[in-house]
Amino acid sequence: MRVIQNLFLFLSFSLIVSSCNAPEKVEYGEATKELITLLDDDPELKAMLETSIAKAKAINPDRNTNPAQTLEEYYEFITWAETTMPWAIIEKEEYPEIFDNILQGFLAFYSLIDQPLPELEGEGLVNNSLQYYEPFAEWLTTFNKSWGSYLDTEASWNETYYQMALNDPNFGLQHGWYEDPSNWKTFNEFFARYLKSPQMRPIASADVDSVVVAFADSQPQGTWAIDGNSKLLEKEGVPVKSATLKSVSALIGDHSAYKDAFANGTLTHSFLNVNDYHRYHFPLSGTVKELKIVQGINPTGGEIWWDNENKRYAFNPASKTGWQSVETRGSLILETEEYGLVALLPIGMAVVGSVNFEDNLTPGTKVAKGDMLGHFAFGGSDFVMIFQEQVHFELEAPMEADGQTYKHMLMGERLGSLKKK
Repeated sequence: MRVIQNLFLFLSFSLIVSSCNAPEKVEYGEATKELITLLDDDPELKAMLETSIAKAKAINPDRNTNPAQTLEEYYEFITWAETTMPWAIIEKEEYPEIFDNILQGFLAFYSLIDQPLPELEGEGLVNNSLQYYEPFAEWLTTFNKSWGSYLDTEASWNETYYQMALNDPNFGLQHGWYEDPSNWKTFNEFFARYLKSPQMRPIASADVDSVVVAFADSQPQGTWAIDGNSKLLEKEGVPVKSATLKSVSALIGDHSAYKDAFANGTLTHSFLNVNDYHRYHFPLSGTVKELKIVQGINPTGGEIWWDNENKRYAFNPASKTGWQSVETRGSLILETEEYGLVALLPIGMAVVGSVNFEDNLTPGTKVAKGDMLGHFAFGGSDFVMIFQEQVHFELEAPMEADGQTYKHMLMGERLGSLKKK
């Protein structure tokens, strides 16, 4: 898969430069204070964080794109970020490299804690970096939730921010798709905005059970086979080499009554960019059998690296398979009339700590293709769908000109089709 550019189109330009103008004495935020206590009680963890920050500095010493180059600067940085807007106004003339590469704020934040550390080799992590390692990973989730709580307040939204989103065509506000903007009193209300009406996203072949539609505005990433032991297979037919993905059963949830129902089945997933419509819908009709939220951690998933030639960070969410099983996620089992059980898993990612199902959904609820399933709060996200052994899923999403990646789709468009084996 190619690098996905403009991944988190909405994240703060100021994330990159905040610590440069920090006051000499900083009143640390609550999440920062918790981290300081954690590190003071665990000198080994503290040393690993300092090593990770030093590695990030060695790779990219430019303070415009790597603002936290010491532990103290890191404390100041995360204190600032804990109660800031996900984007801020920066003059293009002053910071042209930031203005032209908006995703850099997000990637700069996470690259500081995604540096490979030899101490973590053999720990069975998706990547041997701090963002996947307990107890740092647990603290990072605490930080994300704290930031998310701020984004639920009215301090996180105003007319200036609305105008910025309106003037950015990537958010699609100019298409007339969405509800009245006066409904948005907080950033997260904007982020999880509703459509004006169902007609804004027509459902392809709504009455044809074999047609699977896109569950969200998103970019398909491909399909993966599952073996008889519920292990996810790579393209070459070998098990995914990540101890964190014990099995598809672990992804669905160890306490699920359906955790072993998808052996020899098929998995597909799609990536939601930060500017996408962040409500997800049922891709098929059926009856809800089980639903729950599986608490995990919230690392970035995929792979971050510094592109020294172009002086920018890059990210590929499809470069690693299996990271979804450590993320906070929803797990809903849908029973279809003709094609067996389907597992639907909205996956939180990075600054998404909030994965939500609609309140009216309970076991026994009958749903139609296109009905509302739930929503994410703030951040890019992923959505996994798993089919059983007795059906063949054909991914029919249109391809880009390179023949390697799939085009971005709108919710309700035809994603693929099912056939009984």
